[in-house]
Parts: sequence; structure tokens; C-alpha cells
Amino acid sequence: MMKKRILLTAFAFFLAAALGVGPARAQTPVFVSILPQKYFVERIAGDLAQVSVLVMPGASPHTYEPTPRQMAALAKAKAYFSIGVTFENIWLPRINSANPSLRIVPTARGIEKLPMDAHHHHDDEGHGHDHGAAHHHHGHEHDHGHDHDHGILDPHVWLSPNGAKVLAANTRDGLIRMDPANEAAYRANADALLREIDSVDADIRALLDGLPESRRSFMVFHPSWGYFAHQYGLNQISIEVAGREPSPKGLAEVIEQGRALGIRVIFVQPQFSGKSAAVIAAEIGAHTAVLDPLAEDWPASMRDTARAIAAAAR
Repeated sequence: MMKKRILLTAFAFFLAAALGVGPARAQTPVFVSILPQKYFVERIAGDLAQVSVLVMPGASPHTYEPTPRQMAALAKAKAYFSIGVTFENIWLPRINSANPSLRIVPTARGIEKLPMDAHHHHDDEGHGHDHGAAHHHHGHEHDHGHDHDHGILDPHVWLSPNGAKVLAANTRDGLIRMDPANEAAYRANADALLREIDSVDADIRALLDGLPESRRSFMVFHPSWGYFAHQYGLNQISIEVAGREPSPKGLAEVIEQGRALGIRVIFVQPQFSGKSAAVIAAEIGAHTAVLDPLAEDWPASMRDTARAIAAAAR
């Protein structure tokens, strides 16, 4: 009986070798801040990395705090792909202290930042530029850059194809530095992702390029879509100003502007209250609709956004 079992085991190993099947390859544990990044990292890393996300659905990256369980997992991670959202300013140094060997990859480095204004229009000239320079020390890749701007800069850099291409390139390069043995796979996967981003861009342009100037404004509660508006020549009107609900005077001004522009839809997102948006919608004869800037399926989210804005402009 024992001899038969040994023969069966040997045959199984022989068959696995003949078929090219071996032990499952261990995935490198890496972290990202938000779900759209998970999409980018998984597309480029394939099965070479296990991607964990800190800010899960329903939470806001503006106010997020990691849980003790997440901090414990971060202590064992090999890389963290940052993107510049608000909570990183406080928590990345703490995370790095808990795991000094953690490689931090600043994926938004090189993106020209827009001001976090209530209104983003394609004629705006005031941009900040992120002059991030990677600093390599003990396997770290810190972004010691600074932003030249007179106000708060918009962190929602993933919400345009132009920004997504920079994020993809920086993610690819970070993976290669972390795991140079698999450079060819990372480059091939990144090239495929960049082609997909170009396809998304073409689809969005097909939906939005024909909109007349008088119908190129859209209203949102939280100004997440500034980069999208900038790339496609749109005007984003935000109800929220500097992270706060509007004052009675500000509310009246937004209502007046919404009427003047013929706004029919006000876009809200799951991470914020939609009460002010509902009040304004009732006043101007519009309705509210949900756009989620933190959706994991980035291509579908971008196309859905373009379709929603195009439909609202009709």
C-alpha cells in the first residue's frame, strides 16, 4: 500500500512537471489608497502582486483612518502606491515608521495639479505643478516634491485619461524597481493598459465633443471632476466649497447659476451627503444622480461619467 502511494505521488510530480505546473507562486503584498488604483496595479502586476486597498466603498479618502488590522498588514507589505489623497499626508509617515523597509511609490508624481476651486473651466490658467523627485533610500521612494500654487490642489488626479496614463507609468516603474526580474511582464501589461486608456479617451470624446458651449456645464456636490472637466473642455460647478456645505448666500448663488445655465441634473457621490444637492435640485427643477469617483472599474466609471454628462446636457 505504501509503495503504491509513493508511486502515485511520484507520478503526480512527474505529470505536474510535464504540464509546466508547479507550486503556486507567492504574490508580493502591496497596498494602495483607493479602489481605482487597485484596478491599475492589478492590470500591470497581474498575478505577481496581491493588492490591498485602504479606503473601501462608502469611506472618504479625505477623512479616512486605517484600522489596526490594516496597520498590521501594512507592516508586512513590500510596497505602497500613494496617489496624493488627503489622509496620506498624516498616515504615510506613520505607516512608514511601522514598516521602514516599505517602498512608497508616489504614482501622481509629474501630474500638473489643478486648484481645488469650486469652478473648474477649460479656460482656467492657474495650475500647480508637482515637482516630485523620487528619493531612494533603503528601498524607499519618497516624493519630496512641492506644489507651486496659491491654494489647495485637487487630489482627484485619476479622474481623467491624461492623469491615468501618468499613474499607470509611475505604477509600472515602481513595480519594476520593486521586482526587476519581472520587468518584461510589467511593461507588456502596462502597454496594454495604456492602450485601453486611449480607447476610453476616444469613447469619451465621441460622447462630449459635439456638445455646444452653452451645454458644457455640469453641477456636482463635491468637486471631484476638475481634471475630467479640464481635459474635455467642460465647466464643473461645485455646491461644496473648501470641504464645507454652502452658506445660505452661497446656496442662493448656486441656485441662481443653476437656473441660468439650465442645469437639469446635479451629480452626487456616495461618500457625501446629498441634502444640499436635493434642495438645489428641487429649486431649479432638476434631479440628482450618483457618480462614484472611487469606483474600482476605472474604464466603466469614466465612460459612465461621460454618458451621464452628455445625457444631462441634452
